[in-house]
Amino acid sequence: MKRLLAAATIAVLTLTAAGAAATTAHRADTRALQRHADALLAQGAPGVLVEVDTPHGDVRVRSGHGDVDRRTPVPWHAKFRIGSYTKAFVAATVLQLVGEGRLSLEDTVEHWLPGVVAGNGNDGARITVRQLLQHTSGLADYVGEMPELFSEQGFEGVRYRTLTPEQLVALAVREKPDFAPGEQWSYSNTGYVLAGMIVERVTGTSWQHQVRTRVVEPLGLRGTYLPGTSPIVPNPHATAYERFPEKGLEADPRDPRWGRAVDVTRYNPSWGGAAGGMISTTEDGNRFLRALVGGEVLRPAQLAEMTTTVRASRLDPAWPGARYGLGLVWIPSSCGGYWAHGGDIPGFMTRNGVTPDGRRSVVVSVNTDSMVAEPNAPTPARDSTADLVDHALCGLG
Repeated sequence: MKRLLAAATIAVLTLTAAGAAATTAHRADTRALQRHADALLAQGAPGVLVEVDTPHGDVRVRSGHGDVDRRTPVPWHAKFRIGSYTKAFVAATVLQLVGEGRLSLEDTVEHWLPGVVAGNGNDGARITVRQLLQHTSGLADYVGEMPELFSEQGFEGVRYRTLTPEQLVALAVREKPDFAPGEQWSYSNTGYVLAGMIVERVTGTSWQHQVRTRVVEPLGLRGTYLPGTSPIVPNPHATAYERFPEKGLEADPRDPRWGRAVDVTRYNPSWGGAAGGMISTTEDGNRFLRALVGGEVLRPAQLAEMTTTVRASRLDPAWPGARYGLGLVWIPSSCGGYWAHGGDIPGFMTRNGVTPDGRRSVVVSVNTDSMVAEPNAPTPARDSTADLVDHALCGLG
């Protein structure tokens, strides 16, 4: 009996010690992550929200302000525009349809959207669905044809305007292609707007409906929205700030190339569409990444297609050595590499990453995508969040 009691006592003490060690490690992880989040303030972030999901639990930190005037923090469960992170959802939806045999990655744009991509050297008969998702179509990026998005006066004049996918594609094809299909890699939002249009042609319903019913609802992403033309970011949310690259009376005296920080929380995101129109949370963003890479969203053959990459050297200034798949980016890291797809849209910057085994992920939200560093702040050699993401995926316990 005494031996049993002694053994039980040792077991309890062992579990207690293990629990104490885990608690200490969790606190150390949180402090380290907090330092990385705080460092983003000097780079021009009004506020930062970070969530890391690990097999041992989640770590969340925040820094700065969700509302600068009121000096309130970013809400823990804040919703935010995810910009081009939308592309991962859209690509996964297209690949589900491929797995069902309803379309092929080798189908041409012309096959599904006759006459939509034509003129000025653009030819939809030469561009495949794969090339749309991979950014190897050569199509010009329609965002480059929208200068109104890049000045305060221009933005205020169009912030509630509705643009259709057809109008966005028309902006792109009035320009010559950047290169022949498949010859190079260049990021183009146009490809994903076309992918959304193809989803609608194949299914008879909107790309938003397909993403919602195929991905958002099955994964229980309750904080994820496809707003369409609605200008509202659901509560709770941070205030979204934008500084436009222009001189004038409203210029910031610390950096006269940039104007004041403008509240751009509300605007019609239809111009982002299937290339960048969604809203989500750090919790949902992590859930989707882990489910996607972990095989819950796609069949093995389609996940293999999604993670087959080409070199994306134009991303090197931010993510050296990056490679692009179909709606996912492979980024080398200090522990090998990770899958990601960030997003920038007026008022919000999203960064993320997930380990190849799908067991650890991170989502970072900043309530501006026009960060202007404080005077004398160190100049990052890579994307401003790169060290944070690397630490979250490689350095935490």
